[in-house]
Amino acid sequence: MLSDRQRLILNAIVDNYIRSAEPVGSRTISKRDDVNFSSATIRNEMADLEELGYLEQPHTSAGRIPSTKGYRFYVDNLIKPQLLNEQEAVDFKQAFAERILHFEQLIDYTAAILSQVTNYTSIALGPEMFEHRLKHVQIVPLNEEQAVAIVVTHTGRVENKLIDLPAGVSAQEVEKLVNLLNHKLHDVPIWKLRQRIYQEIAIEMKRHAEQYDEMLHMIESAFHEDASDRLVMHGATKIMSQPEFRDVEKVKDILELLEQSDQIAHLFGSSLDGMQITIGQENQLDAIKNCSIITSSYYLDGKPVGTIGILGPTRMEYGKVISVLNYLAKGLSRILTKQFDGK
Repeated sequence: MLSDRQRLILNAIVDNYIRSAEPVGSRTISKRDDVNFSSATIRNEMADLEELGYLEQPHTSAGRIPSTKGYRFYVDNLIKPQLLNEQEAVDFKQAFAERILHFEQLIDYTAAILSQVTNYTSIALGPEMFEHRLKHVQIVPLNEEQAVAIVVTHTGRVENKLIDLPAGVSAQEVEKLVNLLNHKLHDVPIWKLRQRIYQEIAIEMKRHAEQYDEMLHMIESAFHEDASDRLVMHGATKIMSQPEFRDVEKVKDILELLEQSDQIAHLFGSSLDGMQITIGQENQLDAIKNCSIITSSYYLDGKPVGTIGILGPTRMEYGKVISVLNYLAKGLSRILTKQFDGK
């Protein structure tokens, strides 16, 4: 447990480092209006904070920088949300007032503004075809092991997917399943299919299908949507404008990762509920061990259907990003609900 003095000094160091990108010394902290301690006292507390793992001392510099543990404590306990400035509020309100935009266009526009306002890379995952309803599904066996699932929506969109057939399932059983799906799921919104499959199809299948689990898995794979197809990104090279990433070699792995849409979709869509903040060494991929990811979900009918977020350096303006993402996620949820309800 950190003392009040340690909390104040850690907050000041993080705040200074976010703004300056330079290691912070005790003399710098002692000049702040909100810190009333001598340089010697601050120096001793900084040494203790380093020993506890909240600070690091790069090279032989006399100053310290926050560690992943230090940033985590700052985000969880010390951060103060920042209000949008007047121009940002106007830009965002204008975006959400554009009722002529399709929701996919609004997602792209919102992500562009987010990147512009924060100067970080913005990434958004669109909703799972919320405006599409199922018209027809067909499963065509190719051989004993594989089949093609054909999903047609009422808008005329056709999706073909190669799926695995459970071992020993006959063509007659597949046909019965297809008839059941078309009877129970016709005109159901695509984003609600998974819920309806478990509410209605699973119960029916459990009564008659011998290979219940395998058949259910087959159905899920037939309706599964590739998240990378719903991905929008803006400001991919903005990471290079940050002082700690001006060395091309340091940022090369990050830029290569940003080109892998499936990896990015997994990073930003793996925890699709609420706000998620992953800092520095908490990231599993080596390429982003010096980065932070902040995501926020937006909702339809009380369920998370998409994500908007930021990839930036660990030295990120967390308060501003959190406030902006909260605002945008609420706005997207409101617009999505209005469009879906036809209001």
